[in-house]
Amino acid sequence: MGYKVVVCGATGNVGREMLNILAERQFPVDEIVALASRKSLGTDVSFGETTLTTKDLETFDFEGWDIALFAIGSDATKIYGPRAAKAGCMVIDNSSLYRYDPAVPLIVPEVNPDMIDQARNKNIIANPNCSTAQMVVALKPLHDRARIKRVVVSTYQSVSGAGKEGIDELWDQTKGVYVPGQEIDPSKFTKQIAFNVIPHIDVFLEDGTTKEEWKMVAETKKIIDPKIKVTATCVRVPVFVGHSEAVNIEFEDFLDEDEARDILREAPGIMVVDKREDGGYITPLESVGEFATYISRIRQDSTLDNGLNLWCVSDNLRKGAALNAVQIAELYGNRILQQG
Repeated sequence: MGYKVVVCGATGNVGREMLNILAERQFPVDEIVALASRKSLGTDVSFGETTLTTKDLETFDFEGWDIALFAIGSDATKIYGPRAAKAGCMVIDNSSLYRYDPAVPLIVPEVNPDMIDQARNKNIIANPNCSTAQMVVALKPLHDRARIKRVVVSTYQSVSGAGKEGIDELWDQTKGVYVPGQEIDPSKFTKQIAFNVIPHIDVFLEDGTTKEEWKMVAETKKIIDPKIKVTATCVRVPVFVGHSEAVNIEFEDFLDEDEARDILREAPGIMVVDKREDGGYITPLESVGEFATYISRIRQDSTLDNGLNLWCVSDNLRKGAALNAVQIAELYGNRILQQG
């Protein structure tokens, strides 16, 4: 059985990646259409060996289509998401618009697949923030074993998380460092990103945290367990693709690092690369183009009775966005559409 699939925002970084992953994973597609805004109308995009010409999102009729993957941002989703949902098309949205709506399931398939049963509430499923998605894949199997009390996470997030403008700014500023007269002032970011790190992602909130940090707190609670305490510091780094996270976890019960390593090796969506030697860990560069979330540097925290540290790396355009959306579509197809 195949499905009729819509990809909204098909010319953006995430939209193109959605098309790539649908093809790579051989998602059962009977018919597929790529939609874009008026400014990108008519652009060709690839779907496996096929070339699709984008159609107009504004005038598209979602009636009769099964699944729509949205990668168009909150403002546009606010207009077109309900339109698609009302037409009976299941919306899988990559923006933050619906993540905190109690009637909309926020899903990472390796973590909370049963939430798919709530999908019919609004015909909308939310995709989590990129930094949250990879972290909860690692936290869930450990939480099932020893119950997590508190998480302290520092993220090292690539510029692709800020879209094409972020990638272009890092590229142009890097060239400008070496070519006199071609220096580029910050535009997308608040300070120079080339050869620098910026402890600021999204807007500041009244308590001094940023919205990106708040998202990690709120989404982890919604996806895994509202009792987990989370504090985050989110940092933009001069890496093109791939988010990294240093995660400190405090458990209710003691969990030995060797047992934690074994648990993570068996967990879905995770690859453990953890050798205590030069190069015995994964860096963001090595995660690019891969499906897995990589875990390294698993070790006991000697300052806590029940603490562990680990290093978590993933391709943010994949697990942090496009891959997770496609996995949700697979879950939805298997659990809901096949039930009739």
